[in-house]
Amino acid sequence: MSDCGCQVEIKNREQSRVLWTLLAINGVMFLVELTVGWLAQSTGLIADSLDMLADATVYGIGLYAVGRSAAHKARAALFSGWAQGLLGLLILADILRRAIFGSEPVSGLMMGMGLVALAANTWCLLLIQKHREGEVHMRASWIFSKNDVIANLGVILGGLLVWLTGSRWPDLVIGTLIAGVVLRGAWHIVTDARTEISGESPSCCGR
Repeated sequence: MSDCGCQVEIKNREQSRVLWTLLAINGVMFLVELTVGWLAQSTGLIADSLDMLADATVYGIGLYAVGRSAAHKARAALFSGWAQGLLGLLILADILRRAIFGSEPVSGLMMGMGLVALAANTWCLLLIQKHREGEVHMRASWIFSKNDVIANLGVILGGLLVWLTGSRWPDLVIGTLIAGVVLRGAWHIVTDARTEISGESPSCCGR
């Protein structure tokens, strides 16, 4: 029975179920957070919403990779890392635009939406936690989910600082830090995927 592929099929089905759930959560949160971020004129919220979009893309690519060869999974993770990096650069471009032309972030909306996003991403993190040491496309999903929680805490802190200081600069700083988290996560995934592709990953040895 060990050669029937049943365990592989169960694992693939479990991965697909987790990734579909993560994709749905991040897709909905992207639309909600982008709308609230635009209304609140918050760089932090808009940056976080684009991070949600990047994650939804990652989970979609991860779904493509489920059940495919290790090479397919590594290439899918590599593509998702580059996509995440591109969105990180777009976040920085929006921050620069708002720094030049100005903005008036609404602290209450920032903190409220940040709490909602934190709850959603904590749920995602719990769902993907058991796969954090799994195959490369699932490791990518874990890293992005973990980064989301950090970004959400940053948005809440930014909203609090905007409220306390009456200045827009904490929002811009938090947005920049979120972009840095996104780019750092992208770099880790690209590096991990390239190592996997080159066959130098320790996980491939001794099996």
